[in-house]
Amino acid sequence: MNEAIRLEGLGKRFGSLWAVRQLSLTVPSGAIHAFLGPNGAGKTTTLKLIAGLLFPTEGTVRIGNMDPSRDWEPVRRMLSYVPDVPFLYGKLTGEEFLGFVGGLHGMDGGSLVARIDLFVERFGLQQYHRRRVESYSHGTRQKYVISAALLSHPRVLLVDEPMVGLDPASSRILKDLLREEADGGACVLLSTHTLSVAQELADRITVINRGSLVLSGTTSELLGHDRARSLEDLFLEITQPT
Repeated sequence: MNEAIRLEGLGKRFGSLWAVRQLSLTVPSGAIHAFLGPNGAGKTTTLKLIAGLLFPTEGTVRIGNMDPSRDWEPVRRMLSYVPDVPFLYGKLTGEEFLGFVGGLHGMDGGSLVARIDLFVERFGLQQYHRRRVESYSHGTRQKYVISAALLSHPRVLLVDEPMVGLDPASSRILKDLLREEADGGACVLLSTHTLSVAQELADRITVINRGSLVLSGTTSELLGHDRARSLEDLFLEITQPT
């Protein structure tokens, strides 16, 4: 698998607080990589640094061979980011919102309509599609934000807590979509508190705590040969306060 994301000595400081410190990590294409850590571990800050929404205090981020803080335009064309709190334009309908996002990615005509129809069908959004976003529940907003992120077949997909607000059926659909994107060659970096989702879905797992990497590897590498041990057991053991 080709390298999609490389972090080297990455750090971000807010005042005297280091949210991320000396984080080095390589994330390949064609795989789902789960990014785990307790609240305040630096997961969301790291995703924003990768997306170019924050600038590093130290270290480097590379998307392919590009620096997202400098090469914003080419990075924007290949990367999508799903934040932990979905944001949509309230006065637009869902149909208008997806059309707007597709236009930003240079999509138009039949290919855009086909992609929008695909997500409307997969998530069962027909009854909401021509209503204004301001009337949507959190879960429906989340479905539209996810659909918008996937419209253009991004080569790098950053997803922050995507299951929040989704019912079990929609969560299953999202898992299938993420797997399809990874199998198609995309790099999917998924931040989640739901350890069972990480264990079920991820090809590789990275755990950070207090802004620094604790461990990284495949599930089998992390859990070893103890079949009775769960990812939850390991996570609680390595992230407990000292």
